[in-house]
Amino acid sequence: MQIFYLIPTRQNVGLTSVALGLVRALQHQGFRVGFVKPVAQDDTTNEHSIHFVRELCLIEAPSPIPITQADDRLTAGREPELLEEIVSLCLRAVEDNDVLVAEGLHTDAIYPFTPRLNAEIARSLKAEVILVTNGKAGDAVAEIGHMALRMSKVGCHIAGAIINKAPSRFNIEVARETLGDITLWGVVPYNSALLAPRTLDVARHLNARVLIEGELATRRVLETVIASRSAAEMIDHLIPGTLVMSAGDRDDIMLATALAASKGVQLAGLVLTHGSEIDRRIRELASHAFESGLPVLSVANDSFTTATHINTIPGAVPADDIARMNAVLDTVAEQLWSDVLNTSVRMPASIQMSPPAFRYRLIQKARAANQRIVLPEGDEPRTIRAAAICAEKEIAHCLLLGKRAAIEAVAAAQGVILPAALEIVDPDDVRERYVEPLVERRKSKGLTPAQARDQLQDTVVLGTMMLAMDTVDGLVSGAVHTTANTVRPALQLIKTEPGSSIVSSVFFMLMPDQVLVYGDCAINPDPSAAELAEIALQSAASARDFGVEPKVAMISYSTGSSGAGADVEKVREATALAKAKAPDLLIDGPLQYDAASVLEVGQQKAPGSKIAGQATVFVFPDLNTGNTTYKAVQRSANVVSLGPMLQGLRKPVNDLSRGALVDDIVFTIALTAIQAQARKV
Repeated sequence: MQIFYLIPTRQNVGLTSVALGLVRALQHQGFRVGFVKPVAQDDTTNEHSIHFVRELCLIEAPSPIPITQADDRLTAGREPELLEEIVSLCLRAVEDNDVLVAEGLHTDAIYPFTPRLNAEIARSLKAEVILVTNGKAGDAVAEIGHMALRMSKVGCHIAGAIINKAPSRFNIEVARETLGDITLWGVVPYNSALLAPRTLDVARHLNARVLIEGELATRRVLETVIASRSAAEMIDHLIPGTLVMSAGDRDDIMLATALAASKGVQLAGLVLTHGSEIDRRIRELASHAFESGLPVLSVANDSFTTATHINTIPGAVPADDIARMNAVLDTVAEQLWSDVLNTSVRMPASIQMSPPAFRYRLIQKARAANQRIVLPEGDEPRTIRAAAICAEKEIAHCLLLGKRAAIEAVAAAQGVILPAALEIVDPDDVRERYVEPLVERRKSKGLTPAQARDQLQDTVVLGTMMLAMDTVDGLVSGAVHTTANTVRPALQLIKTEPGSSIVSSVFFMLMPDQVLVYGDCAINPDPSAAELAEIALQSAASARDFGVEPKVAMISYSTGSSGAGADVEKVREATALAKAKAPDLLIDGPLQYDAASVLEVGQQKAPGSKIAGQATVFVFPDLNTGNTTYKAVQRSANVVSLGPMLQGLRKPVNDLSRGALVDDIVFTIALTAIQAQARKV
C-alpha cells in the first residue's frame, strides 16, 4: 500500500487542483488510484475535492470528517481517536487500488492546528509527503526547503514537491539544483484562462436578472469592459471573452455589441446597469444578434459598483463547472513528469487498460507517430478548434482545407489562436495537381478531366486524393458531412487493404473501469457469415493495436447451442471461420451480451468458455444491433465512445458524428495518426 499525502506550504497554492491533477496523471499511467480528503474544511455536503474526484476521476471517495468535529476531538484531548478514524477512512479508500492520493489541510486562521494535524496524519498513515507551493508567491523553492526540514524533524518522509502557478520566467533547472535531495515532480505554469468564470457565475454572483439567456452556461469572462466612451472607441475591445458593461441608455453600445455578436464574435455577454432593459426597437432591429447566443444581464447597481463586485468572484471552481475543472486537471496532469511518477510509485504486477490510461496512451502514441492529417471541413468551428489543440499539443500535423480568410475569421470569432504549425491549404491552389491522378484512378468509369475537376470541388474528395497520393497520412471528416460522403470517396480511391474484402468500423467504449471494443456499429447493415468473421478479425487487430487484449465475443440473442435460427447460425458459422483463420485468437460465440460481459452469467450460460464474462471485443451480428447497443450504452451509462474508426482501408479515413464535440475530433485525429503509422511499419 502506497499513500501520498499532499501538504501545502502556504495558503492559495491550488491544493485541490494539484491533488486531483496528480490523481489523473497516475490514472494516465495505468495505476488504480484511490483518493481521500481526510478532513473537510468546507461544507462536507459540498466538499469540492470529493465532488470533482467522483465526477471527473470516477473514484468513489469516502466522505471526509468535518473540521468542526476534528476541532471538538482535539479540544477534548481525543486526538488518538481522531487519528484512528482518519486512518480507517484512508484504508477504506485505498482498498483494491495501487496507490492512494490524500489531500491535506490548508493553513487556516480559525483552526491554527492544521499544520500539526497534517504532520500527525502523515505519520499515522506512514504516508509519503508531497509538498505543494505557489510559484508566484515569494521564493517558492526556499519555502519548500524550509517546510521539508520542519516536516522531516517530526518524522515525516518527503517524497517530493510540486510547484503550481509558476510564472513564465520560472527556471526549472535552477529549482532542481536548489532543492537537492527533494525530488521535483513537476512545475505547473500559471494560466489565467483557467481562472475564467462562466457568464453564469457572474450572473449568480451579481444576482443579475437574465434578459436573454443565450449561451450563459458555456461562455467565459476573460475581460470586463465598462463602456464609458463612444461605440467607435469600444470596437477594439469587442473580442471573444469580453463582458461589456453599459448603462441602459447607451443604445450605440448595445448596437455595436449586437453587431459583433452577429459576426460570430463569442462575447462573454452584455450587462446593463441601473436595472435597465433593452429598448424594444433595438431588440427588434438586432433580433438576429440577440438570438446568436449572446447573454444579456441586468443589474440594479451602477457600473463602478458592479465592476467591483465582479472582481470579488471566488476563485474556486463552482461544483457544476465540470468543463473548467476538467481543463484544470488536464493542465496539472500534463505538467507532472511521467518518468518521476513511475520512479516514485511502486509499479503493480500488471496494469489494466483503464479509460484514462487509454486516452493518455492514445495521445502519446499519436505524438510519437507525428503524422499529417487532412481535415476537409476546414472552416467548421469545432474542427478548427480541434486542429489548433492538436497543433499545440503536437498530437498531429493537421491540414485545414479552406480559404485562409474564412478560417481565420471563424477562429477569431471563436477566440482560437491558430498555431504556426497548423497548415491551411486553399483548395483552389492545389486542386489542379490531382485532376490527372483522379482521372487515372477512375478511368474504368470513363471519368473525364472536366468531371474530375467538378468532383474535386468537394473537399472530401480532394482530401481523399491527397491521401491517395501520399500528400497526407490520414483523413478525418464528418462534422458536417454524412458518413456516406466521407466513406464513398475512400472506397472509390483508397480501396481496401490486402487481405480485406470489406471496410468495417469499431467504437472504443470507455467504460468506468475498462475499455471495450464494439464492431461493426456504423458501416455494414447485414454482413454475411464470412464478412462477420472478417469484421471479428479486423476488430481484434484494432483492439491489439491500441493496447486492449482481444477477447472476442460474437454476439447473438442465443448462447452456445441453446437457440436456433438463421441469425444464430450466421454467428456460429462466422465464429468457426474466424477461428480457422486465426487459431490463436481468443474468440467464442454465439454469446448473449450478458453472458459475454458479466462473469457470473457467463459461467452459468457458457461454462468452460475463456471469453464468457470477460470479453473485451464485442462483434455484433448486424448494424441494427450494433448501432442500437452502442448508443444505448453510451447514453444510458454516460460512457464516452471514441469512433467510429474505420478498418480495412489501405490508408486511414475516419468518420465523425455530426454532433461530435471538439474532444471527439481531437481523439479521432489521434486514432487516425496511430493507424497511419501502423500501416507504415
